Amino acid sequence: MGSLCPTIASRIDPGPTLWHSLPSTASEHAVTRLYFYIVPEQGADSSAVTACRVAEKAYEKGHSVHLHLTDSAGARALDTLLWTFRDGSFVPHQVLTGEPINAPVTLGWQDDPPVPADVLINLSAEVPAYFSRFQRLAEIVGPDAEALSASRERYRFYRERGYPLHNHRL
Repeated sequence: MGSLCPTIASRIDPGPTLWHSLPSTASEHAVTRLYFYIVPEQGADSSAVTACRVAEKAYEKGHSVHLHLTDSAGARALDTLLWTFRDGSFVPHQVLTGEPINAPVTLGWQDDPPVPADVLINLSAEVPAYFSRFQRLAEIVGPDAEALSASRERYRFYRERGYPLHNHRL
């Protein structure tokens, strides 16, 4: 993890906008709200640490969260990081493996995970096909050229479909 994690973790505040009161009825939740978190620093784990901070903030506000990753290796790495990214943090979480869900924060790479979460955090380069069933979607945008290019495609996809988009430069 190196010395980059504590530095980033102590500076990043995902902001209050993702955590405003969620709709109280299904009719109020017509459209998923999307937030792009743009990670400023290079580093092997800067995007992952940002995802941990966003998940922690959502959990602390009482939300259930699902983190969508590219594959099982990414889920295992983030599973470890969620326990260690910041001294004193506690984010109860579970990697989806087919077992009953018993944590408010889940991690997975499946096409349509059976999670009852209201916040989706995307760490994949692709648009999760099931994103619209969540009330909030946080897109974590890494600082490298490949991540920026993929995030621009996702941004275009959402914008063309009329989703409300919000950007946060961290």
